[in-house]
Amino acid sequence: MKTILFQGDSITDAGRTRDSDRYIGSGYPMLVSAELGHERPDDFFFINRGIGGNKVTDLYLRVRPDIIHLKPDYMSVLVGINDVWAEYKRSDGVEAEKYHTIYSMLLEEVMAALPEVRIMLLEPFALPGTDTGEHWDEFYEQVRLRAAKVRLLAETYGLVFVPLQDRFNEAMERAPSAHWLVDGVHPTPAGHRIIQMEWMRGFGELEKK
Repeated sequence: MKTILFQGDSITDAGRTRDSDRYIGSGYPMLVSAELGHERPDDFFFINRGIGGNKVTDLYLRVRPDIIHLKPDYMSVLVGINDVWAEYKRSDGVEAEKYHTIYSMLLEEVMAALPEVRIMLLEPFALPGTDTGEHWDEFYEQVRLRAAKVRLLAETYGLVFVPLQDRFNEAMERAPSAHWLVDGVHPTPAGHRIIQMEWMRGFGELEKK
């Protein structure tokens, strides 16, 4: 049985339990585990180590206990929105170049310790909402800068890049942003479904590597 590790911030966390891996939250990791667990019941064990509020710097600080020591066969990472959001909330964000540097350090450490691990990087995203609208143009520009860094990292290290922003933009043609993201950042169940569908497409690529 192979281990799939979901790593990131509150979007990944989605209310998971902290004392065991029995409940992995109500977000896209749960939807992924539901689909894969149903279709391939003996193939995978799922671990969610997302933590709400995490920036890439926080994730790097726990690279050993929450990634390397778990020895995943597959890992997905979604981090970046708090690196922008924290700047507007507390003047405590992580600027784009530092984000890229720390993310690179994290990936290199993981790949050195776990050379067989297969990794996919999920694109940070945002929509206009109650927590993004006040500074929307600048906020969105900053999110796109982090997204470009994630795409570059995937290209640099030969990892799978999972695009999400365009999928959410397309979804807004069907329903308002609040239908997909509660506050412009955190997904609704329908928003988590978008992530899960793109995650599954990325995982298909990952299994071919």
